[in-house]
Amino acid sequence: MKLTVVGCSGSFPSTESACSSYLVEADGYRLLLDMGNGALGELQRHTGLYDLDAIALSHLHADHCIDMCGYFVARYYRHEGGRCAPMPVHGPAGTEQRLTTAYADTPSDSSMSEVFDFRDLTPGGTFEAGPFLVRSELVDHPVEAYAFRVEHVDSGSVLTYSGDTGPSAALERAARDADVFLCEASFTDGKEQIPGLHLNGREAGEAAQRAGASRLVLTHVPPWTDPQINLRDAKAVFDGPVELARPGAVHEI
Repeated sequence: MKLTVVGCSGSFPSTESACSSYLVEADGYRLLLDMGNGALGELQRHTGLYDLDAIALSHLHADHCIDMCGYFVARYYRHEGGRCAPMPVHGPAGTEQRLTTAYADTPSDSSMSEVFDFRDLTPGGTFEAGPFLVRSELVDHPVEAYAFRVEHVDSGSVLTYSGDTGPSAALERAARDADVFLCEASFTDGKEQIPGLHLNGREAGEAAQRAGASRLVLTHVPPWTDPQINLRDAKAVFDGPVELARPGAVHEI
């Protein structure tokens, strides 16, 4: 399994990175986790525009899903070969309506479903995506939001992606014994104290330690947060290797 960081900035793009988007590949299959602001352009550095096989959206905040509107245009109005066939898009209930509203000028209320096959996520539910078995865990955020546990069925390797969440037992279930734990670290310990919203670096490290994850990659660090502080705080409480997500970085799992 290969993980490519397409974008890793939190809340809005930074000068270095688009917002959350992660490409997971194995056996010729391409699964994209989230498509936030700026991700569609960056994605084309790593794969063809029409080479994705499925998309999973952790939640419906703009920094995780808004570039789906541009991707709709690419798939709906594609000239060569005609309109694209519907591809699976796994997301919270209401994903189609949310994206239709964001796009605003959709030709009809159902046109999104002409190129996207929307499928609702459920707490503790699973879905198959090519060689992957994906489990969705409902985490602690102001909107319906999920962490994803992506397992390569043949090898047993596991990637866990936190999405956006505060401290959560469900998050730790998703990350149990994960080979790579891609975990948000938006806040700074001692600075922001907002329950049920985001993690800081220390909390991300503590979650990884309790879950027994092998490796921790901190992501979704917004431009106002010093990533080096969060890296230091995570290293202080997690026994395994810790690094910061960087756009274009490739992780073999």
